Amino acid sequence: VNAVPSDFAPFIGAGENRFIGGVAEKYGLKIDIDAAKIEAYGIYDELISGTDCAMKGTADFIRNAKKAGIKTALATSADKIKLDVNLKAIGFSITDFDYAVWGNKVTHKKPDPEIYLTAAKGLALDARDCLVVEDALNGVQAAKAAGAFCIGLLGSFSEEELKKAGADIVLKDLSFFGTFSSHEEFSCRLETLVK
Repeated sequence: VNAVPSDFAPFIGAGENRFIGGVAEKYGLKIDIDAAKIEAYGIYDELISGTDCAMKGTADFIRNAKKAGIKTALATSADKIKLDVNLKAIGFSITDFDYAVWGNKVTHKKPDPEIYLTAAKGLALDARDCLVVEDALNGVQAAKAAGAFCIGLLGSFSEEELKKAGADIVLKDLSFFGTFSSHEEFSCRLETLVK
């Protein structure tokens, strides 16, 4: 089977079972999903080790939010092993967030809102009081279904696609926010985008 990158696009952000399994289904292949995921994680770890794979401004944004006293949650449909690989590659760990939820901790993956509702609850917040940053259409749809305000980041999808999925605003990356050290500074920058 000669799968092409576009075969995977509908499954971005929906967790590895759908990302790998969805393409296998498309081609009528029967696979051992657990074995396929282990192999994929190994390849993925090799590919991103030693690279700066974070979207521009992401690491600074997380650090600034923590300094400003803004609660942060990590919500990913990925399995824990992939989450750990990604965090290690950008110099973070789960303990850098106030709450973390990953694919194995929820029943329904994105685009279902469960993961964002769970994250908000873990922060003792209502999802309507949360800002979600997403780069995948499934994630944007999940954020909006949860009632959160959503920033879509360009990367895998175009501005038009992210807006169509429901993103309230679309940014190239998080460097727009620059350095901020208080909730007020952050809110002012966010308000300039919403106007």
